Amino acid sequence: MKQNIGKIERIARIAVGMALISLAFVGPQTPWAFLGAVPFLTGVLGWCPPYSMLGISTCRSCK
Repeated sequence: MKQNIGKIERIARIAVGMALISLAFVGPQTPWAFLGAVPFLTGVLGWCPPYSMLGISTCRSCK
């Protein structure tokens, strides 16, 4: 798995993922909030499967 997500996008994905996951515990408390795990994990790993399939990379230093 070669990284294909840049630093700023990784930070944004982690922040959005954490915010969505927190909704499972605070706020509406629905299980749908666990979908926040997707952006969180892609941010932590630095690899996005759809980007990989489409040949997209926002990581300048990874090319």
